[in-house]
Amino acid sequence: GGNGPIMGNALASLGLPVTYLGTLGYPNPHPVFTDFTRHATVHSIAEPGYTDALEFTDGKILVGKHESLRDMNWDNLVARFGQDRFVACVQAARFLGFVNWTMLTLMSGIWEAILREVCPVLTGPRRTLFIDLADPEKRTGEDVRHGLKLVAAFQEHFDVLLGLNEKESGEVAHHLQLDATDRSPAGLCRLAQQIRERVPVSTVVIHPVSFAVAASAAG
Repeated sequence: GGNGPIMGNALASLGLPVTYLGTLGYPNPHPVFTDFTRHATVHSIAEPGYTDALEFTDGKILVGKHESLRDMNWDNLVARFGQDRFVACVQAARFLGFVNWTMLTLMSGIWEAILREVCPVLTGPRRTLFIDLADPEKRTGEDVRHGLKLVAAFQEHFDVLLGLNEKESGEVAHHLQLDATDRSPAGLCRLAQQIRERVPVSTVVIHPVSFAVAASAAG
């Protein structure tokens, strides 16, 4: 699992040329990701996180072991992958994705470094950047608000698409002091527009199970 390999594997399975950088095992990816490495160009700079899933007939309890995810940080990225190489990958891409900010607790530092050291040297047409925070319930309000400021800062350089599931939209709304009580399609449309006003990006998407809404400059 993991948001990154799941999304990357899905895109690669559709035939898209995917380059993945993340935490699948170091120095070599864990065998569970072998199929993914056959479909995509995979670079792993740290050990994966692990979760013991205790499953019952009425739900499940997930016991996470995530210390290794702290190795996903800018210094480690530069040392084990290379800043010039990273810039070249971004320069060559049309679509980028930053996912699982919640569990990658040093991701904000990576974003700050990208904004400071990578974005100013990019050339060519604007790229689309998809960001999935993952459920921010585990993070403090200060963390969430700082992360959202960085998300908005990327809009200067990319067409940013912020994706939220229904629960995540409620968490973000809480930290932005927005009313998220109306969970109807119309209510979530309004919430997506309000989030976009506070986090000025190209598009905010909210996707419950049975439908999805999006707010952009077009409405």
